[in-house]
Amino acid sequence: MSVVLARVDQRLIHGIVVTQWAGFLKAKRLMVIDDVISKDEVQKAAMRMSKPAGTGMSIIDTATAIKNFHEGKYDNHNVFLIVKEPSTILTLIKNDIKIPKVNIGIMFDGPDKKEVHKMVAVNKQEIADFKAIEKLGVPVTFRYVPSDTDQSLNMYIK
Repeated sequence: MSVVLARVDQRLIHGIVVTQWAGFLKAKRLMVIDDVISKDEVQKAAMRMSKPAGTGMSIIDTATAIKNFHEGKYDNHNVFLIVKEPSTILTLIKNDIKIPKVNIGIMFDGPDKKEVHKMVAVNKQEIADFKAIEKLGVPVTFRYVPSDTDQSLNMYIK
């Protein structure tokens, strides 16, 4: 099966991801792809403590993820992919990793960012990355929790 959903959520592994999204997606592997976090043993250990029983977890950098997907390491997994930035997903897609859909969760406010949706603030580069993902044929939606309704990117970002 491989990737069932990619989520941009700057909190990465947290309660809603573990208690709601993982079960809803029937995910057998939670995969965090982040070039900085993948080298931080303290943060990795904290995230692993919240892993649901019977679910695998990978916290890896982008290059390792691409290599592992190409080698078929996750072909028999339902992978729920979680990243901090849309640029990571764009890199995966451009390297022939199949992503069926992108969900926007939480993106923190910061310099040069504007709030476009509840708990989502983006800068110009992030907007460009989301638009590029959609242009490559992958739908991008806002959906905080599984019980919410998908809302398309173009409802909030023109």
